[in-house]
Amino acid sequence: MEQEIINAQESDELKPSADTLLVLNIHTNQVEMVKGVDKEGNLQKVPPQEKEDSDPLIRVDKHGDLFSNFFSNFYRQLKNPTHFNFFKVSEYDAVNTAKDLQNYVDQASSEEKEKLKDYEVLPKNNNNPKNQNTMDNNTDNQEYRFQPEQIDWKTMEKFGLNQEKLEKMNAMDSLLRGFKTNTLIPITINLGTAVSKMDVRLSLQTGDTGQVAVHLHGIRKEPTLNNKFLGHQFSDEDKKNLRETGNMGRVVDLVNPKTDEIIPSVISRDRLTNELVAYRAEYMKIPDEIKGIQLDEHQKQTLLEGASLYLEGMISKKGELFDATVQFNADKRYVEFLFNNNQVTQQSQQYHHSQPQTQHMDKEVPRVFREKELDDSQYEKFKAGQTVYVDGLTDAKGKAYQGYITFNKETSKTDFSFTNPNKLKEETKPREDHKTQTAVNTQGNTNEATKNVKEPLESKQQQPAHKQQEDQQKKVRKPRGQKL
Repeated sequence: MEQEIINAQESDELKPSADTLLVLNIHTNQVEMVKGVDKEGNLQKVPPQEKEDSDPLIRVDKHGDLFSNFFSNFYRQLKNPTHFNFFKVSEYDAVNTAKDLQNYVDQASSEEKEKLKDYEVLPKNNNNPKNQNTMDNNTDNQEYRFQPEQIDWKTMEKFGLNQEKLEKMNAMDSLLRGFKTNTLIPITINLGTAVSKMDVRLSLQTGDTGQVAVHLHGIRKEPTLNNKFLGHQFSDEDKKNLRETGNMGRVVDLVNPKTDEIIPSVISRDRLTNELVAYRAEYMKIPDEIKGIQLDEHQKQTLLEGASLYLEGMISKKGELFDATVQFNADKRYVEFLFNNNQVTQQSQQYHHSQPQTQHMDKEVPRVFREKELDDSQYEKFKAGQTVYVDGLTDAKGKAYQGYITFNKETSKTDFSFTNPNKLKEETKPREDHKTQTAVNTQGNTNEATKNVKEPLESKQQQPAHKQQEDQQKKVRKPRGQKL
């Protein structure tokens, strides 16, 4: 039976125009034929029966790269992909192969069923197999790509690291899932005659021989934006976006240096190391809902194109409403929040080892005002010097009140007002026809035609209004300490 599956998958003698997929439900041991995936991510399948009026099955190009790309996209659409094993077979032999496979499964032992995995088809990039419906816990639902025993611990020891240290730094989980460590990891490189200490991010990557290698991602002073990156020349707008938000903001064609394959991708800047990171556009997964906001097709398409999207009325974990910009990040591999001063916040994180003054500045900005803790959105705006509305405050008598707070960076103090100071400033802004009087009476400026008039000027007054003011204007005042 195993050989029949191999022949069904790999034989080129009949040269069929296309292949199709068989699916084995690992919970029910039921073999069926695949129709597709519905909008909810449920697998559509039919029993292996030959009928002229039967529902059409998936037909895919049998050639390597084209099939791999198709199956990777297909697999990521599934709600529960790990519940199934898939087998690629000739469309002409699909029904007979499905029946033979069912007979084999019904009679096979556990060890024999395990051998079927040798003939199973898998996506070429299985870092993110499950459908994610929200932005919370972006990596919690992702299966482990590596196991601890696959790591080259002898190499890790050369960097002064071991499994226990990485676990204490909460770095193991992201490594085993196929991501870079969430934080910078201090390492020591002993060259015998010289010892070098540095902070890096770590990642695990599978080499050409299948061996798992440890990669070091060191800190760069700034991203390399003047040179081509995988064949792409950055425009001025690209550079501006990467420096300010960390995301380039569009999909571009990159060239695989090993295969010369053209790959539509998004590009982001690793905000901890300034390394440029590319991610295939076909692998991008956009959630259906973000913090209570259901995305429509236009909004999803905007994010799939790498652009930013402003959303209003989202609900935080504390149940509070907030607004923010969201965008897909190639380094994180998911849609992230971008607040107004996101780049400032990220830079303070990025250089917290080399720039203690930035870290000190962040500490001076209080997160709690009169026992009321600001949520993430409020705090980001507050740190940026913007006015923030806060409610739920309580006075000395226990009476609730609300108001507006602004952090004064010059005095490092919090200014409070019961009314919005921005609106107040707008309402009290002098009109154009009062500028002369304001300039003379308030700002201390002078008007040559009325500079010696002692009494207040009327609105719009440009000349002395009566004889007394004319006399005052003509009178020459005696300078102090000077005799005439």
